[in-house]
Amino acid sequence: MKKIILLTVGVIWLFASTVYVASAANLTYVMPHIIKKFNSFYPDIKINLILSSSGKLTAQILRGAPYDIFLSANMKYPLKLYKDGFAKSKPKIYAKGSICIFSLKRKFNLKDLINANSIAISKPMTTPYGKAAIESFKNAKIYKEIKNKLVFAQTVPAVISYVKNYSNAGIVSTSMVYSKNIKNLGKFYYTKIDSRFYSPINQGVVLLSNKKAARKFYNFLFSKTARNVLKKYGYNVSYE
Repeated sequence: MKKIILLTVGVIWLFASTVYVASAANLTYVMPHIIKKFNSFYPDIKINLILSSSGKLTAQILRGAPYDIFLSANMKYPLKLYKDGFAKSKPKIYAKGSICIFSLKRKFNLKDLINANSIAISKPMTTPYGKAAIESFKNAKIYKEIKNKLVFAQTVPAVISYVKNYSNAGIVSTSMVYSKNIKNLGKFYYTKIDSRFYSPINQGVVLLSNKKAARKFYNFLFSKTARNVLKKYGYNVSYE
């Protein structure tokens, strides 16, 4: 009996020290570095990372997905979860994102996209970065000319695959071009899109559980260490 009790306690401890983090896909290359830094301080806490579009992750949470923390690519989805009673904390901005035109062919600006054969963007209905791309096209008054050239990827990182295989250009988060994964593709070109062309991409986070380990990781996201990682990948962390 004593062995059974000890085994049960051990299982409970292990579960309590595992944190399930649902993260927007634009953080694909950033989160592993943040987790590595976190584990240098808290080696006994295991972080399980789930990456997808912010819209899809929100739908999963609303259906009962047992995530502990949700990092969104905007504030819309965290605010919904908080309003609907799924969040244990108020939504808080952890970074501000930006978008750029990415290509393996040549350097493009917004007006140049009229001459592209196809332009890849992430789905605007589920990804804030895709929505920002559409806003930019409309504000630059090129949307009508290029709307039939648009191809839609499920996530921001998936846009890179589209560009690699057949699209002239794609709209991605600027953080993508700071990744070693992208640099391994060889020569590439990117042009940041003026932030005046799209709404601010305020990325928000909420706690979804009361786990102490989850709270530690949540707090770490706002530490100088984590902010330095985000800044290194091109995010604006001056949001207070």
